[in-house]
Amino acid sequence: QVQLVESGGGLVQPGGSLRLSCAASGHTFSSLIMGWFRQAPGKEREFVAVISRSSIGTNYADSAKGRFTISRDNAKNTVHLQMNNLKPEDTAIYYCASSAGIGLRSRTVDFNSWGQGTQVTVSS
Repeated sequence: QVQLVESGGGLVQPGGSLRLSCAASGHTFSSLIMGWFRQAPGKEREFVAVISRSSIGTNYADSAKGRFTISRDNAKNTVHLQMNNLKPEDTAIYYCASSAGIGLRSRTVDFNSWGQGTQVTVSS
């Protein structure tokens, strides 16, 4: 079982930046596809970004393209989400997730393990 712990959330003004981190343990990290999802109040959890095992491949939700960057460090068992030019609509709980499957997945059902989430609030 993979254990995932997110950090780096907080309150930021519109246009600001945050860098989320997720530390993984309990599994060979380099064998996992890693993703970020988010859930705003009253809404379903939605895909944000995903990265392949070797970092060669990435995929982003349209809302994240051009503003967010997902990266990973297999030596440190961590995955990051750099978020720039944040908007109020980015306010949500952000979750790190892992998948032992194949391919750059974007559905919640394709991910096996989840962190507890970190709150991101974008407000002036």
